[in-house]
Amino acid sequence: MHLVIIGNGITGVTCALTVRRLRPEARITLVSSESTHHYSRTALMYVYMGHMRPQDIKPYEDWFWTENRLELVHATATALDTADRYVTLDNGTTLPYTHLLLATGSESKRFGWPGENLAGVQGLYNLNDLAAITRDTHGISRGVVVGGGLIGVELAEMLHTRGIEPVVLVREAYYWSAVLPPAEGNLVDRQFAENHVLVRYGTEMREILGDDQGRVRAVVTTAGEEIACQWVGLAIGVAPNLGLAKPSGIETDRGVLVDEFLRTSAPQVYAAGDCAQHRQPAAGQVPVEQLWYTGRMQGETVAHTICGQDTAYRRGIWFNSAKFFNLEYQTYGQAPAKAEAGVESLYWEHPSARVALRVYYRAEAPHAVLGFNAMGLRLRHAVCEQWIAQQVPIAAVMAEFGRANFDPEFFTQHEKAMVAAYNIQFPTQPIALKRRKGLFSMNR
Repeated sequence: MHLVIIGNGITGVTCALTVRRLRPEARITLVSSESTHHYSRTALMYVYMGHMRPQDIKPYEDWFWTENRLELVHATATALDTADRYVTLDNGTTLPYTHLLLATGSESKRFGWPGENLAGVQGLYNLNDLAAITRDTHGISRGVVVGGGLIGVELAEMLHTRGIEPVVLVREAYYWSAVLPPAEGNLVDRQFAENHVLVRYGTEMREILGDDQGRVRAVVTTAGEEIACQWVGLAIGVAPNLGLAKPSGIETDRGVLVDEFLRTSAPQVYAAGDCAQHRQPAAGQVPVEQLWYTGRMQGETVAHTICGQDTAYRRGIWFNSAKFFNLEYQTYGQAPAKAEAGVESLYWEHPSARVALRVYYRAEAPHAVLGFNAMGLRLRHAVCEQWIAQQVPIAAVMAEFGRANFDPEFFTQHEKAMVAAYNIQFPTQPIALKRRKGLFSMNR
């Protein structure tokens, strides 16, 4: 076996390590044009802010690759011949393979705005983007961030930590409205306000203006307003990288089309991670999953199939986490932003507007829990997943909510107030708190 992996992100590296364990004799080659080593993509912002050094985001030391007989090739894969099974590289060499994994990740989206190719306009996805923002924001006074998702928050916080004024343009009525209900969105907005970050809701960009040197000098909104700035961050999402797959004749749509075993339309060619699109997503899954943890899971799953142990990819119960300045966020299971038939929720918020919990449950008795949104709380993944999988009624969940509390010791505990909120919503079926976190009661 000679497994060639295009991409050395979390998906490709996880696959390589799993294949090495399952097939110790296999030859494994990872090809990447971005970097000579694997790094933690989610930590890029912390390097910019000075919280980490570039070497700190390398999960493995340089000796690790040789020790595990993993060949690293720093090059761009320019062509793929699926009939004769080889990859052409930009250094003039070819790599034959018996098995090939496309783990090419994503590319930052651009919508064709006038001026979007000016110097100082970029997204944030890879090391080149980190280098560009470090260079192009040096000495500037204002940057405009376009988009209302997780990357938008990261870019605003990055600028803020360097004393650069961020202005965030969000076309929706509140932040991340496709994912968060209005109450949770309001908590995020308060984080922006407390950190003196201006967010313009209901505002879209029309064009980017440049100066005589071809560098950004302003953006113009669809309302005709001109906002002076020296840098523009595009946080409008990412798209699967199809640069190698599409010209080769492999079937693609939004992403590289794969079956439940992550097999493409070409023999012995697989795709996983951000670039893959599931032909028939399992219940509760979406066709394209672009998260760190799903990339890791797909990398491990496809490794078993590559090694002759056909294993269908099943994501399991959804979860995600993020941080909005000083506000931590976790979500588990079914957590719709807008009302859905048959789904209701219990919402509790601390008067400080820095802590909140929403528990989703089935409208019909016994009101089995479906999902959670936690803001400013740290919940135990295994406990939340178990409650959802076992369809535990919300009454039992709230009575035992201390089981899920993963906040550090001596943090304020809020289970008593949450149970009080439950009893208000279910006055004919009141419950008493049975489980607090730890040895101490610190309900306030």
